[in-house]
Amino acid sequence: MTSKVKDKHLSTHRSVILHYYNMGHRCAAEIARQTKIPVRTIQYNLAKIRKEGSVEHRRGNGRPRKISAEDNVAIGQWIRRNNEITSTEIVEKLQKTKNLSVSRWTVRRQLHRLGYKNVLPRGTPMLTNEQKERRVQWALVHKNDDWSRTVFSDETSYQLFRNTIRRWSKYADKEIKKIPKNKQKIMVWGAFSIKGQISCHSFRTIMDGRIYVEILQKHLIGGAKKQFGGRWRYQQDNDPKHTSRIAQQFLEDKVPETMDWPSNSPDINPIENLWSILKRRVEKRKPSNIDELDQFLHEEWKKIDLTIINNLVYSMKSRCLAVIDSKGERIDYYVLYFYSILCI
Repeated sequence: MTSKVKDKHLSTHRSVILHYYNMGHRCAAEIARQTKIPVRTIQYNLAKIRKEGSVEHRRGNGRPRKISAEDNVAIGQWIRRNNEITSTEIVEKLQKTKNLSVSRWTVRRQLHRLGYKNVLPRGTPMLTNEQKERRVQWALVHKNDDWSRTVFSDETSYQLFRNTIRRWSKYADKEIKKIPKNKQKIMVWGAFSIKGQISCHSFRTIMDGRIYVEILQKHLIGGAKKQFGGRWRYQQDNDPKHTSRIAQQFLEDKVPETMDWPSNSPDINPIENLWSILKRRVEKRKPSNIDELDQFLHEEWKKIDLTIINNLVYSMKSRCLAVIDSKGERIDYYVLYFYSILCI
């Protein structure tokens, strides 16, 4: 392994360990179990965080930072209790409890060093207690599955003129992207397995059970048989189209095995990561009309590297363990994909 690659892996390890520490995890063995990072690496970095308040390498002998390791621990506790706390409120707490006078800019810089980012939470449906319990039971059953014969699938929509690409600018108020009032979009069904992409089909009609069956017949069965022969299983969520009588009959007749899947659980499905990657790549190409959007979508789908797909499939065990550890609550599947890369 070259020096640059090794440094990159170490930096990635430190970021993951810091994320877990900030989430309140203190057990090196538990972090190692979920991330596959060596226990001794985790122990070293946890000790470094407790002593110095950071996993960064100290450079030079300059002026010591105002905020100490002990202060960092307190800040972490405040954020875990209320992650909507503002930097101004942290300044006030430091002044009141630590007799420490710092600016909110100092606090913000330190939060960045500790791995925190100021983000707008993604909206997600609430889980009922029954759904949480069902997710845990499902994860316990499937945590040791052989995912190498599973075909993952899902539908999503792709919108023309999405506005999610961030820009660096000294004049943020002048950064404007013109967007039409009525934005066009297309629907997409896709499927993949550890052996690669099976198919990506776009359509511009409202899907029902009949259309879903047509898609499976034309775009799933042949590709899955080509990859696996007759021994594979199909994953789908519990959308009414998927559980309709016509769809269920088709699956019984044509598919060797259909997985059970917990309700309201897109976070467990690795194809959600694939959609995010695909959407960003398509958006960077700046399609100017719906036909270009469709064209770029299929071109980028074909370009997805097999390593990415392998990592997504390998992340399934970590997803199951995370669901169990969180007692059925939502999991951060972007972080889990990040962990899966470390396992290769």
